[in-house]
Amino acid sequence: MERMKNKQKVVHIRHHKKGKNQTAPVCPYCGRRSVLRLAEYVYGDNTITPGSMLYVCSGYPSCNAYVGVHEGTKKPKGTLADSELRSKRIRAHRAMNSLIDSGCMCKNGVYAWLSCSLNLPPEETHIGYFSDYLCEQTILECERVLKNWKGNRAA
Repeated sequence: MERMKNKQKVVHIRHHKKGKNQTAPVCPYCGRRSVLRLAEYVYGDNTITPGSMLYVCSGYPSCNAYVGVHEGTKKPKGTLADSELRSKRIRAHRAMNSLIDSGCMCKNGVYAWLSCSLNLPPEETHIGYFSDYLCEQTILECERVLKNWKGNRAA
């Protein structure tokens, strides 16, 4: 359901699990509502998955915050992030993937370990919701564990 409010487009979302309507995310940088848009709006011809969706700050492009949406839903993959935080989240995901790709841990194991390492409840252990600090801690912890794991295997 869409409606106009304060001359800004607001998208109401029905979450399948909760069954509650929720408005589009608010930008943590400028306080404006985000708008559900095709990824092409931001990426243009460089869109990796044509037809994919993003929540984009209504202040875009001066406010460069956006977040991806889970395929086939209107559920954001995290919080809106500017280019610096998006870059940190990508680095944190890569650090986690290095643990998985090396055979050190499986995906579920990485999330369980990370939840304990960062002292976060499992339901809050999602990089898409992480701050700059939590991304940095994730990267450091993953690098530390991978280094120790590789050292122990070589011994």
